[in-house]
Amino acid sequence: MTGIGFEQHNHAVCVESALKAADMRCAEKSLQFTPTRRRVLEILLDEHKAMGAYDILARLNSEGMGSQPPVVYRALDFLVPNGFVHKIEKLNAYIACSRPGEVHSPAFMICRVCDAVAEAQVPPQGGLAATAKDVGFQIEQTVIEAEGLCPSCQDGKAA
Repeated sequence: MTGIGFEQHNHAVCVESALKAADMRCAEKSLQFTPTRRRVLEILLDEHKAMGAYDILARLNSEGMGSQPPVVYRALDFLVPNGFVHKIEKLNAYIACSRPGEVHSPAFMICRVCDAVAEAQVPPQGGLAATAKDVGFQIEQTVIEAEGLCPSCQDGKAA
């Protein structure tokens, strides 16, 4: 899998390796990877884009897996803290992690035209870490979201 979602890649291998990583992590940590949790992850992997909870719920409903919001929110409440999915705050949406099973500090590049999202790895050290240390603050989580234009929208190719 590539770290940046705007690049070309073998999507079938991407999905397969992400599901395998999720299966392995759940087995290692004795986590219950229920059919609904797995399907929500598969939907996000298949779409390869950020999706709102209600968009995911519509897919689950069409497949007979649930029609009530708690169904998808419970699955996301499992997938996000276990590192399989990230929440994109700006879009109030979710995207499958491009590095499942790895400890990493992701940054998200969000296209302001087509809402495409790419995950990139950023170094955990930096100005914010130093500033936090100086004031005695311990950072537990950061969310970095940058807005701009994806390659397709820069070239005028976006649908």
